[in-house]
Amino acid sequence: MLVLAVDTATPAVTAGLVHLSPAEDADSRPAVATLATRVKVDARAHAEVLTPQILECLAEAGVARADLDAVVVGIGPGPFTGLRVGMATAAAFGDALGLPVHGVCSLDAIAADSAGEQRDAGELLVVTDARRREVYWARYLDGARVAGPQVCKPADVPVGEAVAIAGSAAHVDDFDLPVLPNETPSPGGLVAVAAPALLAGTVPEALVPLYLRRPDAVENSFHTLAGAS
Repeated sequence: MLVLAVDTATPAVTAGLVHLSPAEDADSRPAVATLATRVKVDARAHAEVLTPQILECLAEAGVARADLDAVVVGIGPGPFTGLRVGMATAAAFGDALGLPVHGVCSLDAIAADSAGEQRDAGELLVVTDARRREVYWARYLDGARVAGPQVCKPADVPVGEAVAIAGSAAHVDDFDLPVLPNETPSPGGLVAVAAPALLAGTVPEALVPLYLRRPDAVENSFHTLAGAS
């Protein structure tokens, strides 16, 4: 299964093509192989660079748009302006190509990228930049989210039983925890989170952005975009 994955929930504008295969047995996970990735860290360039990145990934992998089977998009939490760019772009591709569009929590994708390093090691804390001197956060145990997502000041984050942290490089040092090297959602992490639904052929739910607080701008409705999936 060929999956287009995009995320604009952080300052990193991310696009990639991922090949997803079922698990070989009950004790293994689905196989996620990234064929092409483009990442540009620029919180003000989401709209300008995302679609060109997608086209570059298709060209690099030698994949036509008609070869895609699904789209996965990070739905946040993230700032309003950047987040809606990724969701609108994913919905547009899904609508144009008749593909299911699955939304996943962007923090979950970072946790999925950290799963190999964190397996059976205890809870993982994931944080990303929420601006206004705040962070979005969630905690995970064995890859499953056990708290969050929420937004607050770093000093107010309930660390709980976390033994390691991943996410925003500008914020992980605010916590007295070992730092894992996964700063933003990767295409492979996004697809890994959506893998059970993708492989089961589950009809995706409506795309609902995780803002966690009122946006500075007036929010546009995503009902039309959700219908594209």
